[in-house]
Amino acid sequence: MPDTDRPYIVFSDVDETLITVKSMFDFLRYQLVRRKGEAGEREYDRIMAGIARLAADGVPRAEINRFYYQHYAGESVAAIERLAADWFAERSSAPGDFYIGPTRRALHAHRAAGATLVLVSGSFPPVLAPLALEVGADTVLCTRPTAERGRYTGDVVTPVIGEGKRAAVAAALAARPEVDPADCWGYGDHVSDLPMLELVGRPVVVGGDNELRARLRRSASRAAR
Repeated sequence: MPDTDRPYIVFSDVDETLITVKSMFDFLRYQLVRRKGEAGEREYDRIMAGIARLAADGVPRAEINRFYYQHYAGESVAAIERLAADWFAERSSAPGDFYIGPTRRALHAHRAAGATLVLVSGSFPPVLAPLALEVGADTVLCTRPTAERGRYTGDVVTPVIGEGKRAAVAAALAARPEVDPADCWGYGDHVSDLPMLELVGRPVVVGGDNELRARLRRSASRAAR
């Protein structure tokens, strides 16, 4: 896997890069239906319809990320953490493909080679923590909902989406001056991962996003001039 003995960092997106589902939405449906049954299913459909309208209107993904977390206002952090643990246990053990095999194997290989693993996602800690544990990630850079007195407020600190991913990864690299970004790897599946992937010397596109591939080529060409 690595061709250098120097320390390096691997940054990996999560949804549709490491796992086959969009974790935020899959967990949202899971916890609503688990707690409210058919009423939870209807609530999920209403929330997703609202998200679809925002996307159709061209609302930036970072703002849609904020809109998503508004629906956790007043929820108990501890209760959501328990539900997230149940979600992960069920999804990861159910028949079918929860993980994207090549990415999972690549991250384990990087870990075995001594790399620092960092998951980067617009999802939030309760959902990402068990995934980080499974792949041996050292750090999770993600959207972090704010909480007061053990309950979510519905607000977030900074959405880790698009340019938010670039800022988070840039800060992580700055904190490790002994690491050359050219030696670092990045895994992503969507053009929104481009800002993150442009910061590392070894970007890997997971899946079939040809626009992401084309923009990475153009970015590499500009950097080589």
